[in-house]
Amino acid sequence: MIIAIDVGNTNVVIGGFEKEELKWKWRISSHQERTPDEWWFFLKEIILNPPEGVIISSVVPNISKSLKKCFENHYGVSPLFLAPGIKTGLPILYDPPTAVGADRIANAVGGIKKYGAPLIIVDFGTAITFDVISEKKEYLGGLIFPGISTASEALFKSAAKLPKVELSSPEGEVIGRNTISSIRNGIFYGFKAMVDGTIRELKKSIKNPRVIATGGEGEEISSASQEIEAYDGDLTLIGLKNIYELNK
Repeated sequence: MIIAIDVGNTNVVIGGFEKEELKWKWRISSHQERTPDEWWFFLKEIILNPPEGVIISSVVPNISKSLKKCFENHYGVSPLFLAPGIKTGLPILYDPPTAVGADRIANAVGGIKKYGAPLIIVDFGTAITFDVISEKKEYLGGLIFPGISTASEALFKSAAKLPKVELSSPEGEVIGRNTISSIRNGIFYGFKAMVDGTIRELKKSIKNPRVIATGGEGEEISSASQEIEAYDGDLTLIGLKNIYELNK
């Protein structure tokens, strides 16, 4: 089994592949304080035998170090990290190329493998990223916005009288009739308009792209979007598995 792990600022997503099939996937919160032994205490319940290989994309160095020690100490496997110098098969036209986040590269590789190119990928995480892949399968760049939870948490902390509200699809009309629905509808319709408007602007620079969404907070907005074709929560893991195969 090949283990693919995407370490983000909010969540860590772990998937197990048998050949080309993703057999299982877990999402847990990102806690930088977890020790290698604490990671093993969790992982031993889902990874029963030493895996053939492990690949990790990470934007949290402390978690990277703990996971590396966990797999080396308890499974006898040294993880492959998606980092500068690793083969991806993806020309990166970014300045500098090493500045592109590992998760964004994995998304691009997974998107090309599953959906072809040209492509726009919208990843809803701690930040919302838009990544653009040309018809020549080149990574062109993109945009970065505050994520839904990031923006919502900032509103909650900055406005003393406003309650904390979880994202959900609004019920009924757009106009909020109380404080809760006003905040919920504002978050939902505001981000939907931002996403659709941004995609329309990007389409002026790239002809006939497919538009795919991913990320832990993307399903609600994607289902209402007029521009997003499909939501694929496995895109990052698929990209990581493909990169592992290029490097093994």
